[in-house]
Amino acid sequence: MGDNGKTEKMKSSPLKGLVNFFKELNAETKRITWPSKFDAKKATAVVTVFCAIYVVIIAILDFGFNNLFKVIFK
Repeated sequence: MGDNGKTEKMKSSPLKGLVNFFKELNAETKRITWPSKFDAKKATAVVTVFCAIYVVIIAILDFGFNNLFKVIFK
């Protein structure tokens, strides 16, 4: 198999690749559609409420199992 000219060895420095990476990263970041301030606040509130509910459920289960083990192993 011979080299048909389609594949070339890339001889570039690591610094050039790093600079190219950050240029592409910047271009991709500009393409992101960021949520509005209102949407971000709403999503933060929803996550906070669900975390609080989860903490309460885990606390109730912990309290219940703790008392159950005390009764069983008494």
